[in-house]
Amino acid sequence: MHNLVIIIRYDTLIFHVFLHFSLSAACNVSFENLDYSVLTDKCKGPQYPAKSCCDAFKEFACPFSDAINDLETDCASTMFSYINLYGKYPPGLFANECREDKNGLDCQNVDQSKKSRGVQIAATQSSLLTLTAGLIVLLLQLF
Repeated sequence: MHNLVIIIRYDTLIFHVFLHFSLSAACNVSFENLDYSVLTDKCKGPQYPAKSCCDAFKEFACPFSDAINDLETDCASTMFSYINLYGKYPPGLFANECREDKNGLDCQNVDQSKKSRGVQIAATQSSLLTLTAGLIVLLLQLF
């Protein structure tokens, strides 16, 4: 019997994913409709405690690890855009704080069936417009 190793790779946690945004296929996960309260309730500033933030990030993201790790899609950049939109987290917070081993974050012991509590929030076109504008501003700041 093989052990299934589920991880979130480090290369999905860093900013170069944003550079692939316009070249990637659309994500099949509706990150705009997910409940981000697992993150926003547990990962709070100004200190952003690493354990609380990383545990919350794993609880939120691990159910979608296959989609997030697929660099042919915009899933990782879309997810991080919405995380930053709803949580107003500092850039690179999760990439800098959440490290377990050289392969990435271990999702083995995270309940994969939660799908971010299965609760969805209403997304409007205006929130998508806000996200797009925020992403453009972020990209302009990087250059």
